[in-house]
Amino acid sequence: MQKHVAVLMGGFSSERPVSLSSGSACADALEQQGYKVSRVDVGRDIGQVLTELRPDVAFNALHGPYGEDGRIQGILEYLEIPYTHSGVLSSALSMDKALAKTIVAGVGVPVAQSLIMNRFDIVGEHPMEPPYVVKPVNEGSSFGVVIVREDQSHPPQVLQSDDWKYGDRVMVEKYVPGREFTCAVMGDRSLGVCEIIPVGHAFYDYDSKYAPGGSKHECPAKLSLNIYQKIEQLAVEAHLALGCRGVSRSDFRFDDRLPDDQGLIWLEVNTQPGMTPTSLVPDIAAAAGISFGELLRWMVEDASCSR
Repeated sequence: MQKHVAVLMGGFSSERPVSLSSGSACADALEQQGYKVSRVDVGRDIGQVLTELRPDVAFNALHGPYGEDGRIQGILEYLEIPYTHSGVLSSALSMDKALAKTIVAGVGVPVAQSLIMNRFDIVGEHPMEPPYVVKPVNEGSSFGVVIVREDQSHPPQVLQSDDWKYGDRVMVEKYVPGREFTCAVMGDRSLGVCEIIPVGHAFYDYDSKYAPGGSKHECPAKLSLNIYQKIEQLAVEAHLALGCRGVSRSDFRFDDRLPDDQGLIWLEVNTQPGMTPTSLVPDIAAAAGISFGELLRWMVEDASCSR
């Protein structure tokens, strides 16, 4: 019997355009894998829509608040619809950068020095010695990330702006120089490590992630074997410590001027990695010999409730 998969996409977070792109790519690939697919642009009536649709599995292609913070997962649990990716608690913990860092640091994963502050309190004096990074605690895709350079005389003024729309609670984190890497985890094993090289951007921001040509993906990453394996180990440890399920992706910075792995820092985990044509996890999987369709099939067959 043909399995019916509802691909949840869109939603109403800042990452709606990315989710629509991810969802469309996933829906097309799942149809090619032989599944019956319903494309669902998620609105406030999602409970009613899914009750009427009665899918066998919900493929979660949502990004950002409501989609990867435990809320849609709670609705799916209530409706008893098996779903992909991480469960309610894991999603909520992983979306909160402060809680996630505390948990992974507790199992020995190295993290950067940071403070949690109200954005309105960051006035006049720097909260820590520059360079540092200010990022919203509960956003993805680098929305609201501000890098404060060493020569900057005052904190970023945008934090006081009425145009700021990423919440009042922010993380102030010591800037880690060096190269940027990411590692995909599938189940409880690493799929491999990829180096992210922004092209024409100061760091891996929203445009470098999703604009064609905005970044170069070196998969597999060109690293010494011990550093490559250390990144894989730390990504799996973070995935397991946070209770992640399905596929996740951990991001790292590596200052290779320091000896051995002393310059390796875990930044965050993404429980709903992008699945757009320029996304990292499909590239990492392909380098590991797993096609996009095979990756999605594994995720659908791995779906469950009580995750």
